[in-house]
Amino acid sequence: MDGNNSMKRAKELLARMSLEEKIYQISGQMLFEVEDDYEKRRNHKEGNYRNPGHFMHKGRPAPATPAEVTERINRDVQLTMDAHPNAVPPIEHGEALHGAQWGMGTCFPQPIGMASTFDDELVAQIGDVIGKEVAAVGVRQALTPVVNIVRDCRWGRTVETFGEDVLLTSNMGVAICRGLQKNGVIATPKHYADNYSYGGRDSNVSDTSERTMREVYLKPFEKCFKEGGALSVMAAYNSWEGVPCSANHRMLTEILRDEWGFPGFVVSDYCGVEGLCDAHKMVDQHWKAQARCLKAGLDVNLPFSSFEKTMTAYREGWLTEEDIDRAVLRVLNAKFAMGIMDQPFADGEAATALVRCDAHKQLALEAARRAMILLKNEGVLPMSREKIKTVAVFGEGATVFPVGKNYSGPYGREWEAEDAKTPLEYLREYLDGYAEVIYATDDYIEEVAAKCDVALYMTTVVEGEGMDRSDIRLPGVTHKVQKDDSALIVGKFEMDIKTDQEESIRRMNAANPHSVVILLNGAPVDMSSWIEGSNAILEAWYPGEQGAQAICEILFGEVNPSAKLPITFPRSVGQLPLFYSMKPSGRGYGYVENDGSPLYPFGYGLSYTTFALDNFACENKDDSLTLSLTVENTGNYDGAEIVQIYLSGRNCDVSMPRMELKAYKRVEAKKGETTSVTIDVPSEAFFYYDQKMSYGMHDGDYTVSVATSSADIRKTFEVQVRDGKLI
Repeated sequence: MDGNNSMKRAKELLARMSLEEKIYQISGQMLFEVEDDYEKRRNHKEGNYRNPGHFMHKGRPAPATPAEVTERINRDVQLTMDAHPNAVPPIEHGEALHGAQWGMGTCFPQPIGMASTFDDELVAQIGDVIGKEVAAVGVRQALTPVVNIVRDCRWGRTVETFGEDVLLTSNMGVAICRGLQKNGVIATPKHYADNYSYGGRDSNVSDTSERTMREVYLKPFEKCFKEGGALSVMAAYNSWEGVPCSANHRMLTEILRDEWGFPGFVVSDYCGVEGLCDAHKMVDQHWKAQARCLKAGLDVNLPFSSFEKTMTAYREGWLTEEDIDRAVLRVLNAKFAMGIMDQPFADGEAATALVRCDAHKQLALEAARRAMILLKNEGVLPMSREKIKTVAVFGEGATVFPVGKNYSGPYGREWEAEDAKTPLEYLREYLDGYAEVIYATDDYIEEVAAKCDVALYMTTVVEGEGMDRSDIRLPGVTHKVQKDDSALIVGKFEMDIKTDQEESIRRMNAANPHSVVILLNGAPVDMSSWIEGSNAILEAWYPGEQGAQAICEILFGEVNPSAKLPITFPRSVGQLPLFYSMKPSGRGYGYVENDGSPLYPFGYGLSYTTFALDNFACENKDDSLTLSLTVENTGNYDGAEIVQIYLSGRNCDVSMPRMELKAYKRVEAKKGETTSVTIDVPSEAFFYYDQKMSYGMHDGDYTVSVATSSADIRKTFEVQVRDGKLI
């Protein structure tokens, strides 16, 4: 819908509303149990609601179907419209981190796996499917994507992110936002901004300078708004420059709206407004917190009702009706712009036909194939079904759906589907008629591994919201972790690993040199105690509902791994924080124990084949570059290489990062084939903030590197910027 028309209609509707109606439009509600007394507890005047579909599955013998979810949401929408004098439907919102989370939608790889594909087009397709499956049941706002930049992988929510790089995160975030928005779903990038701190501690105070905030942490958000069209954003729990993000006028008004021209509305993270009082101690009552946040530029308080708080703030003179109107208008504009006012209901039959249809599951499979990274291979992989007769399998990761616990299923129930397979189940089907698969506990590693042709160990790590780490080794028998339920939707779960995984891997490697470690995780792990004896390591991440098939296909060479690391793997926790695009040290980078280099660098990933890059050329177009080259597959397998373009600046007005990713392209080539490749490096790649914090194409000299990882440079070119032009 035309933006001017939606705003015109929003203003007309606002003029007809009473003060009470307006305040309800910027208030929300969430009820955990959908039981017989549900509608008595539900206040249908609330303008924002955590969709009931998310809570329908708990305690049922089978999950609610898409049609049942649609029916429940449609009824909620109808009752809300009936309760409102102007028949305004609510915004039904929910999560969609790597799939629609109102129930059992198609489950894609976790975002860290999506980023590993370095494939913007693939992630755009994923975003489109997620948008369709969110909208199919009537959910019209998704609290996603997470576009926080990870510079310390101890942060428990690393799994939710696209890694450490600004460009990669921005592109992935834009792709997801576009997919949601074009399907009538309001995208909500989060958490705005810089919401973890020293040691990877979630939601801790940010003392990041404005320079670093603008160079790194704000850029993906700006891109999601300007290029992805996102019409909402979630304020983070933490403070910046002494003020919590939910009440930070500098962040919510001066930067977001005055500078970037953001037309959408700001929602709080759950109970973030109350945190101004309870956690940050800036005010002594919740209604004062509500007033401070609305004054600063926040619009909607999620998830529980803020009606009385807002009304009290108005009566006490802390808020004016003009303050309230400003927030309400933004919400109404989004409702008109996204078609919620004109098409508030969903079609249950259509939802049934769409959700987890064959095409969507096939896309989930392709995403899983492209998300897995071969980290090490000393002649073990790929294996042959025709040659092996016995396979030993160990590790708890083999017996669960490889989706990860983080935002993967509805409330009170993990993601499930009758046609989904665990890695162990799929491996047995895959090798049926070829080889025997023996699954054993770690107590029997030596006995079982030694008598089998190959041995596999599939790890397990519980991580996510509220589960930051001080130790990044694989958890062992000494680790028992219980996460409380302060994270409202993720809920409470426990981790009790009954074996020392690192010791088990060492024992397996010793018993059988033809062993493979398959990492099922969401963040880098310390491999220092077992990597030396390991001959093959596959980083599978949490690859989603089709991940079991993708793991088998890669292990046996049907699919050639092509993914690259979107985040640096340190040698040990003592190297953290560690990321590739750091600014130069005034002295050095090393430690007594090592030279400071990572275990595996950003952009790294092996293949079963080899690639030769040649015939390089660089064309200068005054304000941008065009790089051309050929990629030849010189090995014995069809495959794909990800060509990466980095810039290193010197003689600039400020100290620049040692190198930064500025472009990339996935290139597929069959064995023996040579492919011509063209990659554009836009003018913005040469923009930076000078000493006066002016952003532009300032003078500098640059090395342009064509690479296959941040540590594997194949060709360099030298260019200069003078007076805003490349020379």
